[in-house]
This record gives sequence, structure tokens and C-alpha cells, in this order.
Amino acid sequence: MIKPHRSQPLWFAYIVHRLSGLALALFLPVHFYVLALAISAPARLDEFLSWSEQPVVIAMEAGLVFLLAVHLFGGLRLLAVELLPWNPRQKTFAAAAAGLAFFIACGFLLRAI
Repeated sequence: MIKPHRSQPLWFAYIVHRLSGLALALFLPVHFYVLALAISAPARLDEFLSWSEQPVVIAMEAGLVFLLAVHLFGGLRLLAVELLPWNPRQKTFAAAAAGLAFFIACGFLLRAI
């Protein structure tokens, strides 16, 4: 049975923020590895960069930008909850943050294509 507080939209915002943080933490070692290729193996970096021009990789990068934006706006929402007085429009702010993150990711995708 679902606990009453877990059926609220802000619970979903909480879960999305935590999962996006986890996904970004898992991505960071890969990112640092690719950055290290620039110093240690420039030829392999060039191979990776040519591989990253595939449409599926570009779509995954857009997903990463979405995760970054969702995590940023989720963190700002948490700061607002902690530091500002409660506002009944918190659900609206969470939905606006998700929508803004989506548009940022779409803008990245359109620019990358």
C-alpha cells in the first residue's frame, strides 16, 4: 500500500532529484576518463569524439543535460523549501522546474543536431 505522503507530486520531485543525482554521480567517472584521454591519448580522444557524433549518443547527451537541469532546479526547490516560508504553490514551482528542465534539454538537442 502506498503511504499517503508518497502520492503527492512533491514526493515525485524528491525522487527525481535523488535519482538524477545518482545518475550524474555514475556519469562523472566516465566524464573524467574522457577528459584524461585529452592528456594521455589524444588519438583515442579523437576516436571517442567521432563516436559521440552518432544520433543515439546525442540523444543520450540531451538526457544528461535534462538530468543536470532537473537536479539543479530540484536543488533550488529544496533550498526554497528550507529557507523560505511555505507556499501552497510549491507543486506549481516543481512542475515549472521540470518543464524548464525539459525545454533546456530540448534546446540542447536541437542545437546538437
